[in-house]
Amino acid sequence: MAQIAEQLAVVTLTPEARRVVQDALAAEPDSERLALWLEVRGVQHGQFVYDLYFQAAADAGDGDAVDVGEELTVVVPKSSVDRLRGARLEWNAEGEGGLVLVNPNSPAPEDLGVPAEVLAAGLDGPLARRVAAVLEQAVNPSIASHGGRADLVALDEGAGVAYLQLSGGCQGCAMSRMTLTQGIEAALRDEVPELTGVVDVTDHAGGANPYY
Repeated sequence: MAQIAEQLAVVTLTPEARRVVQDALAAEPDSERLALWLEVRGVQHGQFVYDLYFQAAADAGDGDAVDVGEELTVVVPKSSVDRLRGARLEWNAEGEGGLVLVNPNSPAPEDLGVPAEVLAAGLDGPLARRVAAVLEQAVNPSIASHGGRADLVALDEGAGVAYLQLSGGCQGCAMSRMTLTQGIEAALRDEVPELTGVVDVTDHAGGANPYY
């Protein structure tokens, strides 16, 4: 088990959420051996999706964050620590109620499908510099009126594919897909005809995960 001296309060629980979890834990066999495990299990539709489950606290290994409490131990696996740091598990009483994990962290470009080798190549290539210039000089001034911005996060120079991240008024906007295809992508293809594709890696969903 990870050393208690290395406990990390990666995720906090509101009092209501803690009571719900403790009540559920009390109904489990050998509950005194169990901890609440929270981890990121992947990315869907631009946002993290999570697993919450009870598992033996003794199964925690080196690098896992272990928060030992008097009545509840919380474990975050090593692979999820940075992705969940600062998150909060809370209870939402709307409808039938449910636990909601509010996470301030968004998936990184590599989590959203940008190939590692493309990220590693950086943005210093000639095509990347041209795309970045078009974004700064033509695209961003036109979408700034509603607080929007588009940034180049990666570019596959060989395939001619640009990976963009939208922010401000464009992030989460219902019209963001149309803005990308009919506005941004069209502008980029006009100025940089070598481009074969534009991929939106924006975390449009953001915010809280659905109920558990």
